[in-house]
Amino acid sequence: MVGDKSSNAKLGAWLAFMCLCLLGALPVISNSRPAGVDALGFAFFLSVWQLLFSLPIFGRELAVGRWGIFDLALPARQRRRTLLIILLTGGIFGLSTYVYVLAVEKAGAASAAVAMQAYPLFAILWESLFLKRRKNAAELAFTFLMLAALYHLATNGTWKIAGISPWFAMALIVPFLWSVAHVIIKEILANSPITPNQIVFFRAAVSSAVLAAAIVVLGDAGTLVVAVGNVDYQKVALLMGGVYYLELLGWFHAVKHIDVSVASSITVPAPAVTMAFAVFFLGDQITAHQVAAMAGVAIGVYGLLYAGAKKHRAA
Repeated sequence: MVGDKSSNAKLGAWLAFMCLCLLGALPVISNSRPAGVDALGFAFFLSVWQLLFSLPIFGRELAVGRWGIFDLALPARQRRRTLLIILLTGGIFGLSTYVYVLAVEKAGAASAAVAMQAYPLFAILWESLFLKRRKNAAELAFTFLMLAALYHLATNGTWKIAGISPWFAMALIVPFLWSVAHVIIKEILANSPITPNQIVFFRAAVSSAVLAAAIVVLGDAGTLVVAVGNVDYQKVALLMGGVYYLELLGWFHAVKHIDVSVASSITVPAPAVTMAFAVFFLGDQITAHQVAAMAGVAIGVYGLLYAGAKKHRAA
């Protein structure tokens, strides 16, 4: 039994490390797309490819009897509740995918990658508001450090409010939306037989539908027709959708074997991976204030994880 636990922990750690590499690559892939279709169109196509990538495992699970949400023994009320949550979170993820692509494009791959590490700050906010969990002095200090690092990056290293980038502020919307959706999804993962791949499948399906509706309403459907036949464009959309799918699937399986805090700590250096890829593949110039902000955020996240674990042990 001890050996099994050790093996599971190693598997979870390797999966989280895979997520680190994939998370670091995503902003660079997004910004490597050719011109022709805007961020909304690219978000739609990557969601469609993500959906297609999830189909083989989706079909395989049904074939071997892993029915998940389709299990006939599941109470009708629970099934309806789960489907409503899927629709809600799918819509949130659809919006976050669009904002992600747009923020990475406008703020730059490196800055956006650092901004998205603000996820723990929003998790702290939800815990404080809804779970009434008080933070100790150490947790507050590391939280302040993260806020200071993000503010420094948002002002392009000037510390002046007038220099705040609106695109960096937009990038912060992504971890905000993720945190809301993940809080909701956590419930169905714990209380229903739905599988990780089914979550990704439904998330991609609803996101694709929401983004397609937005494109039609905005009158940009014609650009999608042109993009369908653009091989170079679809190659990047396919790569983005595939990498994003693997990252999501890897993450859901990683947290089945190791604590979320451990998996999160492994993925903290993702902005450093993004910076390296951005320099090598996009020719981006990395500034001193970006590196300083990344270091501040990393120290803050690791500090929060350490302080939280110490408080938990004391309790």
